[in-house]
Amino acid sequence: MHFPLILVSPARPENIGAAARAMKTMGFSELRIVASDAWRDPAARRVAHGAGEILDHVRTYETLAAALADINFSIASTARSRAKFRYYATPQQVETILQEKRQWVNSLALVFGREDSGLTNEELAQVDLLTGIPMAQDYPSLNLGQAVMVYCYQLASLNQVAAATAEQADGQQLQALRLRFRQLLTHLEVSDDEKMADWLDQRIGLLEQRDSAMLHRLLHDIEKKLIDKYPVQK
Repeated sequence: MHFPLILVSPARPENIGAAARAMKTMGFSELRIVASDAWRDPAARRVAHGAGEILDHVRTYETLAAALADINFSIASTARSRAKFRYYATPQQVETILQEKRQWVNSLALVFGREDSGLTNEELAQVDLLTGIPMAQDYPSLNLGQAVMVYCYQLASLNQVAAATAEQADGQQLQALRLRFRQLLTHLEVSDDEKMADWLDQRIGLLEQRDSAMLHRLLHDIEKKLIDKYPVQK
C-alpha cells in the first residue's frame, strides 16, 4: 500500500533524520518534504543512522496541496490548541480507521507540521482526518521526531499484513462525497454556515466504504428531487 509520511516545512535537520530513522524501524519507506531543504544538511543523515536510503529518495514539494495530489486519504497530526476543528482521533483510533480504509483506498498519507507552529488552518482543511497524541501532562507538544515515532509504531501493523481489497473499491469516494455535500449546501443557500461545513468535512473522513456508498445513493435521490422541484431556468 502506498503510504508516505509528509513533513511540512521542517526547520531542524536532526528532526528529519529522527523521522527517517523512525520510519525505517517501523517499515515505512517514503518521505515527502514540503517547502524545506533542511534534509540536505549532513546532520539529518547523521541522526538518520542507517536510514540514509529514505533521505536519498526524499520527494520535495512546494505546497502541501501538491504533496497530497495523488493521495486518496490523508491524516494530519496537530496540537488541539492550534486548530479550529473539534474532532481528533487518537493514534489508536487512527489505526482502526486506516485498517478499514486500506481495503478500499489506494493511497494514504500522514502529515506533520512545523516544529514551532504546526499546520495552518488552511493546511488542516486539506486533509481528511485530524489526530492528536493525548498528553499526561499539560505540555504543548512532542518533538517532531518523537511524534513521528509514536505514529510509525502505532501504524506499523499496516505494513505487515496485506489488506484484502474490497470488490470494486473506489479510492475517490470520500473526495466525491465531500464535493457533493458542498454543492448541496450551496444549492440550499447555507454554504456560509462554516460550522456545518467544518462538521461535514471532519465526519466524512470517518466513514467506512459501505456508509460512503449509501450516502452517495441518498445524495443522488436528494439531488434528483431538487432538480425536479427546482428545474434550472434557461
